[in-house]
Amino acid sequence: MSTMNISLPDAMKSFVDEQVTNRGYGTSSEYLRDLIRRDQDRQHLRGLLLAGAAAPVVQEATPEYFNALRQQVRAKADAPAKPVRGARKSA
Repeated sequence: MSTMNISLPDAMKSFVDEQVTNRGYGTSSEYLRDLIRRDQDRQHLRGLLLAGAAAPVVQEATPEYFNALRQQVRAKADAPAKPVRGARKSA
């Protein structure tokens, strides 16, 4: 793991220290890594949303479309569960 030193104004350092204490982080590094991961996730989601918005419309999202989706979900929920491969039967 690489090391990075950052400089923060006193008010920001106090804020970070407070977050570490109040939110259960072990260190300020853990807090910052969590912030960076969340930002990465946000950027990834933004990219997916932009790609979806740029994609051609395959099917219009009408009430009928959503009703068909609901029927598919209900059918799967009502179907008997398939046995898991390699699972042992309980006696």
